[in-house]
Amino acid sequence: MKNLFEPATVEEIKERMSHLRPDSERLWGKMNASQAVAHCTRGMELATGDRRPPRMPVGRVIGWIIKPIAFKESEPMRRNSPTVPELIVDDERDLAVEREQLNRIIDRFAAAGPEGCTSHPHSFFGKLTPEEWSAWMYKHLDHHLRQFGA
Repeated sequence: MKNLFEPATVEEIKERMSHLRPDSERLWGKMNASQAVAHCTRGMELATGDRRPPRMPVGRVIGWIIKPIAFKESEPMRRNSPTVPELIVDDERDLAVEREQLNRIIDRFAAAGPEGCTSHPHSFFGKLTPEEWSAWMYKHLDHHLRQFGA
């Protein structure tokens, strides 16, 4: 599975992100491109440990059942997948600023490698290995880039 510990995958994500424009049309969901990029930065903050939301009750019950399905290599994240409430961005943002922040945290995550991953559990899936965090962050970024046709 692609992951953000692979330099070529990081470059792929950045290249795709460079195609986003403030007026990029979304194919699903409610966020505009700048909000989605800010949302992705918040997602990366989960993997680095900068953001540590509590476990969601529903995740404690079914997260372990959904995890193997969600982490299938051949399956992208589903459209309109639920999100951690703390990651929702609904105010207006500047795409250039948000893209730069996301690029910085992706670079920091990739450079730190597995040792830089949080040991804090994912709010829905629970405990993830560094490799799972890296793959999940790729899937999340891919999901939102596909949301805007990038």
